[in-house]
Parts: sequence; structure tokens; C-alpha cells
Amino acid sequence: MKTMTDTASQREGASSRETKSPGRIATAIVRILLGLMFLVFGLNGFLNFMPAPKDMPQEIMNVMGALMQAGYMTVVSGAEVLIAVMLLTNRFVPLALALLAPIVVGIITFHVAMAPATIGPGIVVLVMELYLAWAYRAAFRPMLAAKTTLSARDK
Repeated sequence: MKTMTDTASQREGASSRETKSPGRIATAIVRILLGLMFLVFGLNGFLNFMPAPKDMPQEIMNVMGALMQAGYMTVVSGAEVLIAVMLLTNRFVPLALALLAPIVVGIITFHVAMAPATIGPGIVVLVMELYLAWAYRAAFRPMLAAKTTLSARDK
């Protein structure tokens, strides 16, 4: 009986060390920070609590106005809030990262094409997205297979 208790306590010690590894802590921190960023900016799309910069070039204002009129920015803001909730609750994180990828590409593309001087935060978001994609790479592995077969149920 003593050996079963010793083995169980050894397993508990090993699992607590695994869950508190620096990599897991860093991944959780990046996931939460990214979630908070997109929660704030997604909610700002609905509530407008952060004023737009005053010195924006007219071309950018034209593009943003057209995107808002078309309803595109409302969809993006809604997606950002949904993604943030998934990241913050640690549920469906790979799905959240897959949904976030085109938004991050849009952010980077916008800054490269129209506002390169303010690309810094976009680069930070890109690095965080890539770090989390790497941390959750096992979830993406089946999606990245060059050739797949149907399951027996789908045949």
C-alpha cells in the first residue's frame, strides 16, 4: 500500500512541475495579453472609448470610413471580442489563433501600406500570434498535412 501512495505522490509532483514549467507560464502570459489586447480593441469598435488619432492622413480616413460604412469593421470587432474570450478562457485556443491570423495579416498589411511609422504594435501582435501558433503547433499538424485520407465514417 505504501508503494501506491509513493507513486501517486511522485506523479503529483511530476505533474505540478510540468504545469508550472517556464514555457507553459510564458504561453499563458502571451495568450492572456493577446486576449486582453483584442478584447480592448474589439470592444472599442463598438463603444468608441478610445479616440481616433487626430493627425491621420486623409487617405487612411477615407479607407476607414468606407470599411465602417460597409459594416466590415463591425464584423472584425465582433470577431476580435469572440477571439479574445476564447483566448482568455483558454477554450478553443487553436481555433482562436486560426481566426486571428487574417486579422493580424490585415493589421500588418495596413501598416506596411499606409502607416509604416506606427507598425510597432502590429509587429508585437504578429510575434505573439506566431509564438502561440508555435506553442499549439500540435493542434495545427493535421491541418498542415500534405495528403490526408478520409476516415472510415466519411467513406
